[in-house]
Amino acid sequence: MSNLPEHIPNLARLAGLRAATAAAGLDALAIVPGANLGYLSGLAFHLSERPTLLVVPVAGRPWFVVPALELTKARELPFDATFFPWPDETGYGPAFREAIAAAGEIRRLGIEGRRMRWLELEAMRQAGLEAEIVGADAVFASLRMRKDEEELGHMRAAVAIAEEAFSRTLPAMRAGVSEREVAAELTLQLLRGGSGHLPFGPIVATGEHGANPHAVPDERPLAPGDLVTIDWGATVAGYASDITRCVHVGGAQMPERLREVYAVVRAANAAGRAAAGPGTTGDAVDRATRAVIEQAGLGEYFVHRTGHGLGLETHEEPDMKAGDLTPLAAGMTFTIEPGVYIPGLGGCRVEDDVLITEDGAESLTTLSRELVEVGDA
Repeated sequence: MSNLPEHIPNLARLAGLRAATAAAGLDALAIVPGANLGYLSGLAFHLSERPTLLVVPVAGRPWFVVPALELTKARELPFDATFFPWPDETGYGPAFREAIAAAGEIRRLGIEGRRMRWLELEAMRQAGLEAEIVGADAVFASLRMRKDEEELGHMRAAVAIAEEAFSRTLPAMRAGVSEREVAAELTLQLLRGGSGHLPFGPIVATGEHGANPHAVPDERPLAPGDLVTIDWGATVAGYASDITRCVHVGGAQMPERLREVYAVVRAANAAGRAAAGPGTTGDAVDRATRAVIEQAGLGEYFVHRTGHGLGLETHEEPDMKAGDLTPLAAGMTFTIEPGVYIPGLGGCRVEDDVLITEDGAESLTTLSRELVEVGDA
């Protein structure tokens, strides 16, 4: 089954994509399996050794080079297209040659710069394509950044599932339990709660391991007094949530410096949420959170951006980072997740999913940002 939206406003999205393509001075867009293809079609294909490629021209029918075993699914496209299926026995070369010959002149072809592979590009070149290749991630971002009510409904549901899963995992957290065991329990609760594919494997980082922003859970046991960072999410119809909270393992006092660091990070998160609103920018949100951390003398330990766009991908536009001057507008969704990471001591992060509204910003996440206390027995 697809994890992507059941209802796709297909004609509006196709028309919007064509208009944005023309405005970028491109003749067509080439799309491979992933979030952009799902957004446009509502269908989920795998990016694999079998090339699958949808090309949408500014005018005329889209065309789809597709493995024969995927043709039945491909025919569920919510708009008319010309199909060029290919069987494993002959390979994809003939289908690409037939497609390029039928496509007409393409002088400038936009591609997904972060996803398109040499495999698809070389297949088109070998088939006779002579177009200029142009990165077109901004074209897709211009359409996907502002979520409609259906998309927001999926994201709210993904947040609710993630929050409930976290609450159900807390009783399993105690001294002696490993990071991996906590991550496994959280994964189980997410799936039991109704999440589709997980947007990423949960991060559980205890003690000094918390100084690694993207720590991978291992056999390290939780110890009394540890500060544990947990970063997790769920998906509903392909739309993701992404949350980070911290817990204190009872049985011993947390190092005082870490308690002070946590208070600073929580204040930075609040400053970022307060700075977000229509008309401001990711640059301004980033400056707001960074100022709090820098004023506390911890600026060198804040080693990543304040946040990233969130939707069909856990990392999409707009970014909450220095230099991102995209004006924030109603319907945009992103994370605010300042963190401090001190080698040899530990670290923490507080992350919320935020929606820009017509007159401000709303935190989709509702979990308390107070430090959570868990048992030691």
